[in-house]
Amino acid sequence: MKIPPPNHFLYLTSYCASYKYYKNLPTTSVVIPFFEESLSALQRTIVSVVNRTPAHLLKEIILVDDGSFKNPDLKAPLEAWLRASAPKARLLRLPEREGLITARMAGAKAAIGDVIVVLDSHCEVLVNWLPPLLRE
Repeated sequence: MKIPPPNHFLYLTSYCASYKYYKNLPTTSVVIPFFEESLSALQRTIVSVVNRTPAHLLKEIILVDDGSFKNPDLKAPLEAWLRASAPKARLLRLPEREGLITARMAGAKAAIGDVIVVLDSHCEVLVNWLPPLLRE
């Protein structure tokens, strides 16, 4: 599946761009719950996290499928794409729809990073988005 080109935004405020972040920031598990999401939207979210996060800070991406059953693209095609394109990502599948909070909690319980960040399944992060969050 072809992913549209990334959106281009102003990346950081001048303050954030010029700030020197600590080198020993904690590692992060990014949890992305989804339910019947468009595969291309989910892929854009994952690609933005992988490409715009400093690699040493991204421990893993945990995708939590909250019981999707209508969209066949979220089964084998998603699994194959993750194996080929996102080696730091793993997929948890809830057996039935349990709701957003339960899906977030399932991802958080499975996380092994020092910090857990939860993102929506249809968003894109900016370049170097994570260090300002971790520095506090």
